[in-house]
Amino acid sequence: MAQVVIENPIRNSPFREPSQHFKFTEEGITNEIVESRRPSSYFIPIARSKKSGKQLSLGDWLGDRVQENPFINEIRGKVSTWRKGGYLGVTRTTRRLLDYWTREGRERRLFFCQLEAVETAIYIAEVAKKYGDVSLENRLRLFNEDANPELFRVAFKMATGSGKTVVMAMLISWQVLNKLADPQDKRFSDTFLLVTPGITIKDRLRVLLPNDPQNYYRELDIVTGDDLSLLSKAKIVITNFHALKQRDKMNAGRLVKSLLRKDGVIGLTETPDEMVRRVCRELGTKRNIVVINDEAHHCYRRKQDGEDVDLIGEDRREAQKREEEARVWISGLEAIKRKIGIKVVYDLSATPFFLSGSGYPEGTLFPWVVSDFSLIDAIESGVVKIPRVPVSDDAMRGEQPTYRDLWRNVRDRLPKKGRGTEFLKGEPGLPDALEGALQTLYGHYKKFYQQWETSEARAKGLTPPVFIVVCNNTNVSNLVYRYVAGWEKTLKEGVTRVVPGALALFSNELNGGWNPRPNTVLIDSEQLESGEGLSAEYKKMAALEIEEFKEEIRRRYPGRDAEEITDDQILREVMNTVGKPGKLGESVRCVVSVSMLTEGWDANTVTHILGVRAFGTQLLCEQVIGRGLRRMSYHSDDNGMFSPEYAEVYGVPFSFIPCSGGPVDVVPAPPPTRIRAMPERAACEITFPRLTGYRFDLPAETLTVRFTDQSRMAISTEQIPSKTQLDPIVGESSLHTLDFVKKAREQQISFVLARRTLERFFRDDEGSPKVWLFPALLDASRRWMRECVQLKDDVSLGYLLFSELSHAAAEKIYSAVVQGADGEKTLKPVLQPFDTLGSTRHVAFDTRRQTYRTREDKCHLNYVVQDSDWESKLANSLEDMDEVVCYVKNQNLGFTVPYAHEGTERAYLPDYIVRVRDGGADLLNLILEVTGEKRKEKVAKVDAARTLWVPAVNNHGGFGRWAFLEITDPWNAKNIIGSHLSSRGAAKPS
Repeated sequence: MAQVVIENPIRNSPFREPSQHFKFTEEGITNEIVESRRPSSYFIPIARSKKSGKQLSLGDWLGDRVQENPFINEIRGKVSTWRKGGYLGVTRTTRRLLDYWTREGRERRLFFCQLEAVETAIYIAEVAKKYGDVSLENRLRLFNEDANPELFRVAFKMATGSGKTVVMAMLISWQVLNKLADPQDKRFSDTFLLVTPGITIKDRLRVLLPNDPQNYYRELDIVTGDDLSLLSKAKIVITNFHALKQRDKMNAGRLVKSLLRKDGVIGLTETPDEMVRRVCRELGTKRNIVVINDEAHHCYRRKQDGEDVDLIGEDRREAQKREEEARVWISGLEAIKRKIGIKVVYDLSATPFFLSGSGYPEGTLFPWVVSDFSLIDAIESGVVKIPRVPVSDDAMRGEQPTYRDLWRNVRDRLPKKGRGTEFLKGEPGLPDALEGALQTLYGHYKKFYQQWETSEARAKGLTPPVFIVVCNNTNVSNLVYRYVAGWEKTLKEGVTRVVPGALALFSNELNGGWNPRPNTVLIDSEQLESGEGLSAEYKKMAALEIEEFKEEIRRRYPGRDAEEITDDQILREVMNTVGKPGKLGESVRCVVSVSMLTEGWDANTVTHILGVRAFGTQLLCEQVIGRGLRRMSYHSDDNGMFSPEYAEVYGVPFSFIPCSGGPVDVVPAPPPTRIRAMPERAACEITFPRLTGYRFDLPAETLTVRFTDQSRMAISTEQIPSKTQLDPIVGESSLHTLDFVKKAREQQISFVLARRTLERFFRDDEGSPKVWLFPALLDASRRWMRECVQLKDDVSLGYLLFSELSHAAAEKIYSAVVQGADGEKTLKPVLQPFDTLGSTRHVAFDTRRQTYRTREDKCHLNYVVQDSDWESKLANSLEDMDEVVCYVKNQNLGFTVPYAHEGTERAYLPDYIVRVRDGGADLLNLILEVTGEKRKEKVAKVDAARTLWVPAVNNHGGFGRWAFLEITDPWNAKNIIGSHLSSRGAAKPS
């Protein structure tokens, strides 16, 4: 089959469910487009070729060995149906979050893959059993029983760069807000333990702490400002799995410890319970916590009856190391489960597979994976950079291009681990294939760097592109580092001078000495990740680098003592801040890694990757290439599509989508604009009440009900199935029914409906329920059930115990009470119990959209975001009107109008609040809505604002005067507003 070249593999928007994919055949990928979403599938692993040096390519994994993941595809279909059906069956809190995450006009839109992962968790926890689908959880428990008998794990497979940390923030928000809304609901928790494979990820996940200044909940608009204050009540501990290891209680050498143990001395090492108390100390007395495992493929228990794979050399040592790390991780979680209880473990990983030495067939997917957004899905949706690998050259000395599988061409001419350092003295000499790879890839990097240097990217403060080299051991990495960055030469006089590195842009030489701001750094990611301190060998290699960065700290922070900072803290800070302006690693252009660098390090400026080590599986290839997959720009076009970005990859024999095209220009995302309230404009501050709903002050405390056609309610199995049949492949079928609703008594149901109606609609001015009305509401509920409820086939009144149906019933009963009341009924607002008054003074957010600079005397905020082409026109019109005292656009303001549409409670965000002179004794607060095409839901929003919100707030009397105006033509706004004010009796402006 001829090599397929695909000009642009991006077929889908990252914000919508994929609808197209490229077809795979027995020979690999084709350029044929299939008009549907790609099913979740896996490659059945095959034996490694016995030919010396041969490594697996994607072609070895394709053909008839590609099999679909039936469990994942089944769940995907159910979640899709549930999503399209309107997210039925969830709590009100969950529904509010789902609406918030999927609402139109979000400044920071969530990727579809992020939403789908959280939707799947919600479906399993809240929806599946409610609709009779108990087999889903039962199968998950069976899968866990085989591999994790003490834990209930649910895994999400998400490609590197697709935003797993955002998913964690969403999972935490969903769990915590539901638990706080109903502390008795055992499905949820407000206590979390986040476990990571290393300190880098542990540090990065601080954004999941609600009180962190850069927390994702606010920065990525995961929750409202009000909900963020609630999230601060959660208990969240973040640790790396190394903390789960039972530590020695005393400092003593190995010999002393062995002698003590021989003498029968016990208690030298922590017990499992002591380890749990140390790790979970900050959780206090909390029990039944939620665990989130990041990069969860490290966490597994070796299959006891699994086959032993005959591994040798480095492969065997790596497998033993993986197994020991996995044992520490899984055993630690099991100890926590036994001591304080674990409700559920959420696993997130790009590669949740078992590897060699695990006892499972290599490449086997964790069976508890419930959601899959693979690398090919991420590429076809534009979520990540596209890796480009060599496909041909003019040498073709083997079965693959020279730089595709570089290791087999250089391994015999590189220093082995543990060889004396004298081998590394003098001028660094590299095998020709390695030097050729470095120079060739560097040549491409240099062109890319020059484009960055002359583009707007540099002017806007974006850091240079980054080149990474992944080596197999310390000696090889040191050799490559000295070749790239420079080395010291001893002259006859006994003095030394620095010889520049062979790659000028990466050289650390400056005027015969070392550059105080290194362009290249040498990193042992394994030692830095463990947090257990640096080896003497590595500290010796990195001594110069450490001293240079200490000097940099002294220059940047004059009052800070650089000597108090440990060497590993300095190097970790450098590694973590590569690609970050204003940070210690901002000037780094090249990173030479001692070990795999497979995770945790996620600079989005990586454009070039060189592998100088063996890669036994495509999984390891994907993990290393993942370091270069994060996009630099998330700026989409008018169709919501991203432009392709590329990562050039040598030496990592990864077979995926070969792409054509030369170097592409660096297209930086537009610099963000900070929208905020300006203190000097305090006179333009606008305040508004926060409502959760509406109620009527009835003329009498005696309740009379009057049922109408609107009071009627039909219940059927279309809303919730009454029975579900489950069939296995062989054996007996099983029928599941909703027995508990059939057994519910009418007295129990009417009591629930009366209580729901009382608590929601009948409260005094202090917010307390008017309990003396309960008997009358109980009688009204009984009458409504007898006179207004229609039960269709196979349903009973017990269906009214379901939350959504009981809320709908309470609305019907309350409406009947309002209809039956004689005399004048006064509509009043139901105010939010906390933060009752909103204000423009709290607005502060960043945007990359176009903005309009506001007049200092007309708006409290410095800019208006231009979501549409009429935004600046309308703002300009408001500023030109003498009647307008001040105005604000309702963006990140927190001003909402509660309303109901098709039986679902929602929140409407009008476009503007404008304070105007209308001839009244005080200013009028005018809510403006700009309307284009009339839609059914838009009519419901506008009607709620005009007939509910405005009258209710005006009747309250404590928030000033309010009115609502709909504008259908923003280019005629002055005349429309002027006419409206005239109709209210305002004097025309002179």
